[in-house]
Amino acid sequence: MHKWMMFVVFIAASVLGLYLITFGLPAKQMEEAPSLPEGMTLLQVEASNDFVFDQPEYRVKQGEMVRLVLKNKTGIHGLGIADLGVDLQGDKLEQDITFDKAGEYEVVCTVPCGVGHANMKSKLIVEK
Repeated sequence: MHKWMMFVVFIAASVLGLYLITFGLPAKQMEEAPSLPEGMTLLQVEASNDFVFDQPEYRVKQGEMVRLVLKNKTGIHGLGIADLGVDLQGDKLEQDITFDKAGEYEVVCTVPCGVGHANMKSKLIVEK
């Protein structure tokens, strides 16, 4: 009886595997563009277990209203800009902010994420 059940499970798994190879996995649903209030722009920062943010620097205009969003591509990371009071981590991965003061600000990972954590940095440039 055990051999018969194992044979059926093996055949079912083989058929499922053949189906997935032939027709592919279902397409990933595309994320809907977030609805932003009028006059607000989106600044999305992507973090990965390569211990980098997706860009070495980000640029915004002074006085611009921005929705800052952290996306963890791989692993669990945070995003901090100490001089601007930004700390995105855990359940809070987005923040609406108006950049009133021009300058360059260091962007760091605020969640200990592994051996490259200390080097996980980027730069935010607020332009006049």
